[in-house]
This record gives sequence, structure tokens and C-alpha cells, in this order.
Amino acid sequence: MSSPSKRREMDVMKLMMSDYNVETINDGLNEFNVKFHGPKESLYEGGVWKIRVELPDAYPFKSPSIGFVNKIFHPNVDELSGSVCLDVINQSWSPMFDLLNIFEVFLPQLLLYPNPSDPLNGDAASLMMKDRKQYDQKVKEYCERYAKKEDITKSTADNETDDDDDITDEETGSSDDEIAGHADP
Repeated sequence: MSSPSKRREMDVMKLMMSDYNVETINDGLNEFNVKFHGPKESLYEGGVWKIRVELPDAYPFKSPSIGFVNKIFHPNVDELSGSVCLDVINQSWSPMFDLLNIFEVFLPQLLLYPNPSDPLNGDAASLMMKDRKQYDQKVKEYCERYAKKEDITKSTADNETDDDDDITDEETGSSDDEIAGHADP
């Protein structure tokens, strides 16, 4: 590998040729979304998430930025931003790792073995430590509400249309006859 850009291309192509659905952003290889399924025999089994990946110019020498686009209830994932707290990505990244490692090893391990002692989501961590049964139920509830195949396609559409199509004129109390603001006299 003579340059980081060739390595980036190779890693993204490897990911695209695997079982992962990869959707590039702005026709480049620096930003893309990956469809990720929850690991089998875990609380997250059956869930489908859109993971946003941003590769820095110095990739693979600098780690990628990874975040969940649709919601997930997990101690090591920030509920609002979707940011992931994972040592192997944030602190001990090595150029020996590639994108397939993230989706085949690192993220499944994160979901299988949450670490409530180093949380990004304090509520999830606290609930996990105090009431594991209720925590498990909330994880499953989030999977049902936010992590279905239609949710990851809807989350893209929501960003583009803000769900305006779902609201009728009667619900908003307006119609096409009304004009916003007032005309100058």
C-alpha cells in the first residue's frame, strides 16, 4: 500500500463487496453509511442500524469516526449524537485494523458486552447496573421502535423531507389559501 488514499479505497471496496449495504455520501469515499444488523443471540438481534462512517484524510493511520444514525439504547453510545465510546476505535486504533474489523468484530462486541463503567449514556449505564431486567426490556423496546429496516430508510427520508408529508392541513391549522406574513401596504 503506497498511500492512505489507496488503502481507503481498498477498505471501502472490501466493505462494499461483503454482506454490508454501503451508501456513499457526496459520491466520495470519506463519508458513507453502512447498514448494520444487531448480533445474533444478543438483546439487539433483529435490530438494523444505519452507521455513519467518516474517514479522516490520514486513514488508516487515524481512526474513523463511527456513529449510529437511528437511536439505540446502550451505555457506550450517546443517545442524541449516536457517537460510540469504544477504546479500540478512539484510543488504541492501529493501521492493522480495517473497516471490516469495525463491522464484524468491534461493533458486535460492543453490543454483546456493554461497559457501564465508561458510559456515554448515563441513563443506560445506571439502569443496566441497577435493574438488568428493566434495562433489557428498554433495549428491546428501542430495537422495536427505532431499529427496523424501514427505520433506516425513513431516517434518510426524514433528513430530506422532515416528515412534512405526514401532516395534513387540518392538523397544522393552515391551508394553501393562507399566506405567511403580511404584504407591505
